[in-house]
Amino acid sequence: MKLAVVGGGSTYTPELIDGFARLRDTLPIEELVLVDPAADRLDLVGGLARRIFAKQGHPGTITTTSDLDAGVEGADAVLLQLRVGGQAARNQDETWPLECGCVGQETTGAGGLAKALRTVPVVLDIAERVRRTNPDAWIIDFTNPVGIVTRALLQAGHKAVGLCNVAIGFQRKFAALLDVSPAEVHLDHVGLNHLSWELGVRLGGPEGENVLPRLLAEHGASIAADLHMPREIVDRLGVVPSYYLRYFYSHDEVVRELGTKPSRAAEVAAMEKELLAMYGDPALDEKPALLARRGGAFYSEAAVDLASSLLGGGAATVQVVNTLNNGTLPFLPDDAVIETQARVDGSGAVPLAVPALDPLYAGLIAHVTAYEDLALKAALHGGRDRVFQALLAHPLVGQYELAEGLTDRLIAHNREHLAWA
Repeated sequence: MKLAVVGGGSTYTPELIDGFARLRDTLPIEELVLVDPAADRLDLVGGLARRIFAKQGHPGTITTTSDLDAGVEGADAVLLQLRVGGQAARNQDETWPLECGCVGQETTGAGGLAKALRTVPVVLDIAERVRRTNPDAWIIDFTNPVGIVTRALLQAGHKAVGLCNVAIGFQRKFAALLDVSPAEVHLDHVGLNHLSWELGVRLGGPEGENVLPRLLAEHGASIAADLHMPREIVDRLGVVPSYYLRYFYSHDEVVRELGTKPSRAAEVAAMEKELLAMYGDPALDEKPALLARRGGAFYSEAAVDLASSLLGGGAATVQVVNTLNNGTLPFLPDDAVIETQARVDGSGAVPLAVPALDPLYAGLIAHVTAYEDLALKAALHGGRDRVFQALLAHPLVGQYELAEGLTDRLIAHNREHLAWA
């Protein structure tokens, strides 16, 4: 089995490598190719990756290349984890929206739209080259904004599934609180990428006992603290929202908070500098503890589980993924991409049935899906008017003066990445 990781020079990659090494019986990789245009980073990450494999006794080979076509040739699956413009572009996404009194975040609001505009054309070019080289390869997208990027891939006819680590993080958190194995915890997870709720937590499978009320009663303070939300709000909802819902439920508070400290991108850039220096140490043969602060917890386990199910040819498994709605949420179009529990096997992902949603959740899902539709049109076809329409449609913008100001700033800060600008 051959896997290729596009964006393999990311400081995230050792987390992925560690998972591949530990879970080699689940996903027996023979060849792993790390692909990245940044040759200097790729050398550092690739060296550490080989040492991790060697220390853990993994028999697979790891190679590195800046040649995309060579890297993906013959791959059974291609994992995308790229960031167009790097942390510098992310820093802009997190700062210029604040000038208009809007949240600055890399996947939500105006910053998220900027990232989508930069990313979708690049990802589609990569996917077309994968299809020419190996049309049977699966594309696993971890590149944000995952929902929009996955929709672009599926709309273009690619074999793609989107992946996020939010759900597996909740699964691990709840399993620890319940003192059970993660495999025993099934989430009634529904929504969009970075706009989702845990409506139930079931023991033993989709039909198991819902222990969410007990979790909230006994551990509500801990859960709310992780979400950076007041416990009272979580208790009143009776569900566990993704921590990204904080940008919607307490937008103005978050804007004030973001204005008082360095951007997350600045923090990550400093962390990456330190991590890369560590990766260059020939004595380092495991992922450093600092990597846990970089983000992406349990990313490797989620990626292994998904790739194994898509490539293993065995029985279907149930996992939270991003895939086509196809009637699952009847108030959305079939070609919308939702994030929910799905049965995954060699033919792809099919969402499990979801109970009728309360308007409190369905309304916001429908609203953001409409924005994502307009965002994808802007990413595919360009044009200032399309950018303006997407921003005007976003529930965190919604006013024409705000949308005008944000449109001007978005284009000014991203001109080098927008062919039409």
